[in-house]
Amino acid sequence: MSIGTWLIVAGAMLYSVLTVTPLMRAHTPDAWDWTAPILPIVVDAAVVIVVRLDSVLARLGGKGGPWPVALRWMTGVMTLALNVADSALTGDLVGVAVHAVAPLLLIVTAETSLAYRQAITAAVAALAEQEAAERAAREHAAAERARLAREEREAAREAAERRAREEREHAARLERERDERERERAREEREHAERMRREEWERAERQAAERAERERQREEREREQRRREQQQHEHEQRERQRHEREREQAERERRERAEREAAERAALLALGPAEEKRSEDLALRIVRAAFTEGLPVRGAAELTGWSLGWVSARYQDLRDAHTPTAPRVLEEAAA
Repeated sequence: MSIGTWLIVAGAMLYSVLTVTPLMRAHTPDAWDWTAPILPIVVDAAVVIVVRLDSVLARLGGKGGPWPVALRWMTGVMTLALNVADSALTGDLVGVAVHAVAPLLLIVTAETSLAYRQAITAAVAALAEQEAAERAAREHAAAERARLAREEREAAREAAERRAREEREHAARLERERDERERERAREEREHAERMRREEWERAERQAAERAERERQREEREREQRRREQQQHEHEQRERQRHEREREQAERERRERAEREAAERAALLALGPAEEKRSEDLALRIVRAAFTEGLPVRGAAELTGWSLGWVSARYQDLRDAHTPTAPRVLEEAAA
């Protein structure tokens, strides 16, 4: 309740300062505008003092008389008047209602919290009186119980002597029974130990058999792994041999093809200078052989009987169709 009351008081004070300060600034000379927040702060400080002292008096169960009531209502009315004054002067009824909420809530909260604290203090006092009465009753009951206890101790002493004899007899009987139980427990422990040794031996045998089985399975897996690796190695070896044979076959075919092409070029170049213009197909084959062997354009023209321009154009086509790796001597000769 204290936290809630102080939250409402703090909120109302902040709202009052923000609302009243513009009113005071409007009715204060310009040179003294900085004093505008002083009046709402002073009024709200009086509210804080009233609420705080009311809470202290209520907690102690005291009463402050009529002056605290007058101060509480006076500060509440002043706060209400200062908050609604600006809206009332301009005839804004809605503003009056809105700005009256915080002061009215503060007035009612102060009165209500005081009533609650007084009621709580009265309840706490009544509870303390009830606890005191209960404590006195408990003390009287304790004294009565002490008297009865003395009487009971006398009777208990006699009963204790009787119980002592019975207990000695009972202890002797228990001793005999305990000896019997000890012998029975020793026999059961021996049987249990024998059973545990037998179970441990059987478990050791099972573990040995399981280890042997796991070892056998591991060896089988290793053999299977080695077999697969051997097969993989043989397969890779066969693949390498096959690739090697294919590469050798391709190299042999390439050499044979190169030899045939070289022989064909040699035969074409061995035809010698043409006395007349050769056929276009034969001329193209001679030009291709001459280009490959690096002959100049003029020498190819003599072998084909075609013009230098036609042979140069065919040389250019061959250069465009191939990677430019022709010998430099051929280019110089063509130039």
